[in-house]
Amino acid sequence: MKNIYLSIAWLLFGFLAFAQNPEISLKSNENGHVLLVENEPFIINGMNWDYFPIGTNFNYSLWKQSDDVIKAALDAEMGLLQNMGVNTIRQYTGVPSKWITYIYDNYGIYTMLNHSFGRYGLNVNGSWVANTEYSDEATRKLLLLEATDMVRSYKDTRGILMFLLGNENNYGLFWDGAETEDIPLEDRKSTQRARSLYKIFNEAVVQMKAIDSNHPMAICNGDLLFIDIIAEECKDIDILGTNMYVVRLLQMRFRR
Repeated sequence: MKNIYLSIAWLLFGFLAFAQNPEISLKSNENGHVLLVENEPFIINGMNWDYFPIGTNFNYSLWKQSDDVIKAALDAEMGLLQNMGVNTIRQYTGVPSKWITYIYDNYGIYTMLNHSFGRYGLNVNGSWVANTEYSDEATRKLLLLEATDMVRSYKDTRGILMFLLGNENNYGLFWDGAETEDIPLEDRKSTQRARSLYKIFNEAVVQMKAIDSNHPMAICNGDLLFIDIIAEECKDIDILGTNMYVVRLLQMRFRR
């Protein structure tokens, strides 16, 4: 009987150890910065992932389908990604937690969960705003609420690697026309709007970290545009991600 109890205890211990979220952290020293998973350096081999069957459009959502359809789609897609050596996918909010965990448990692939942070417009007080104004108080409150709600909803989800805000939102700041070329850079409306954007990025990250200290918090910028403002305003972010479409002088960009 004693041996049976011991066996059950070991089985429970093994299950709990498997079910726990991996420890994820960042380490900085004189050699630079490194992402750690279970205290081991972790290099992200990742890609942006979404699922749209042939014949569907942007209105399609995999997560609104039956569990059987979702599972079949994930098994087909994640098996391919696993064979490619992918260990992380970037997904936008809306994916149910159980499928993030399913992907991780069955294929060892983490999710970087991304909130677009008003990149493609925002519904503010019942009205659609196509070009988000980050200095507007109602907009700020909404974005901060959505960002913190995301963290509360997913912080204990096994398979989450980190949280990401935005998707080159700085490119959405330029709506002033060609005549702005004659205005000094620091006086341009886009530059002023950029400062508001990066201020609220940082404010959101501070609030997100107050809820979850176990996952890194990142933002996604379009190339290195406004990098000086980012350095001034985003002192609390853990990781700066950039979308780069021009590979010339890539090493110089990374040094910056």
